[in-house]
Amino acid sequence: MPAGQDELVEDFGVHIGRAMGWPPMAGRTAALLMLSEKPLTTAQLQQRLDASKGSVSEITRLLIVNGTVERFKEPGSRQFVYRWRDDAWIGCLRHQLDQTAELLKLAERGHERGEAFDATQRARLTDMRDYYRFMVRGLEDLLAAYGKQQQGK
Repeated sequence: MPAGQDELVEDFGVHIGRAMGWPPMAGRTAALLMLSEKPLTTAQLQQRLDASKGSVSEITRLLIVNGTVERFKEPGSRQFVYRWRDDAWIGCLRHQLDQTAELLKLAERGHERGEAFDATQRARLTDMRDYYRFMVRGLEDLLAAYGKQQQGK
């Protein structure tokens, strides 16, 4: 590893882990894969992270779901490898949009079902629905703008 990479991996573990609500191991794994010049096997991740196979499996699954990492088999190989997606930041933003859209559906259902509630409860359900509508529109706009920016590179 180049000088300073270990410190950066640890820094990611602390800060990305905290910011995303992930365990520190997820931040460290994200950093390791982002900085790796080639895809890494589970065994390589285990060794570099000093982690168990189960932990690596759980963490890589989390990173895949969050849109930053992909798992695949290289031609002629029987084992899976993991790599940082070329469009990882778009994948991450897409994941955030998808999660927020799910919460909007919940808010809209709650708003519809709350018609018989008292004024305070209805107002809170309306605020929730309006908030998630605002967030979904904003995330859609951000995704479109970031996608355009990346195409222009």
